[in-house]
Amino acid sequence: MYKLKAAEWRPEHFKWKVKDRVATVTLDRPERKNPLTFESYAELRDTFHKLQYAEDVRAVVIAGEGGNFCSGGDVHEIIGPLTEMDTTGLMTFTRMTGSLVREMRTCPQPLIAAVDGVSAGAGAILPMACDLRYGTPQAKTAFLFVRVGLAGCDMGACAILPRIIGQGRASELFYTGRSMSAEEGLAWGWFNEIVPKENLLQRAHEVAHALADGPAFAHSMTKKCLHQEWNLSIEQALETEAEAQAICMQTRDFDRAYQAFVRKERPKFEGD
Repeated sequence: MYKLKAAEWRPEHFKWKVKDRVATVTLDRPERKNPLTFESYAELRDTFHKLQYAEDVRAVVIAGEGGNFCSGGDVHEIIGPLTEMDTTGLMTFTRMTGSLVREMRTCPQPLIAAVDGVSAGAGAILPMACDLRYGTPQAKTAFLFVRVGLAGCDMGACAILPRIIGQGRASELFYTGRSMSAEEGLAWGWFNEIVPKENLLQRAHEVAHALADGPAFAHSMTKKCLHQEWNLSIEQALETEAEAQAICMQTRDFDRAYQAFVRKERPKFEGD
């Protein structure tokens, strides 16, 4: 089977670390609030695609350096050049950014966003594409595309955000471009938890390591069903989940859990 050692990867456009089966992506341009470039978009897309082959990663934490998460597309390196592109070039770009979200949603590992400070534009899309989100009281999330004359329908936002916080709330954020406060984000279901700034990464890694110690195959199946069942009827979802659970029941981890229960021990999952 084709496998990769993610610990050996050396991305050029963000920090990357793998320890104890948890990978950490850190956006690292703090002097400009960690904006994205054409190159970092593409490298993130390719990294999440390769994670399906990574045998040493079971959960991923995504964070930003310097007290902010991500300010979105770099004004000078992305926004400026986009104003001069033709339709073909623009479609190539927007499909590429959409592919990043697709790879995040379809990679098998749970993704955890650790959000502090500014999380705007595409920098709000990245947490949106994650499975879990932890924030600080200082977190400010804005889908501010309207402020630059663009629609809110960017990188799958009109499909995904309403499912997280509700149609009316998502509509308000898209139409106004205003920031969602940390308190609103917690109340609306955007954030799973708000923690003090100094504890943010620790908390995100605690959750990531707990997931990494769990049944990796079962987690990947849960994520797959959560993603795929948006477009299924209840009847189709029931059949999909029946098949998924039957497959999980054939794993060694399922047998390990039973044997541990019999011995009144805590199961140790190996991911197979």
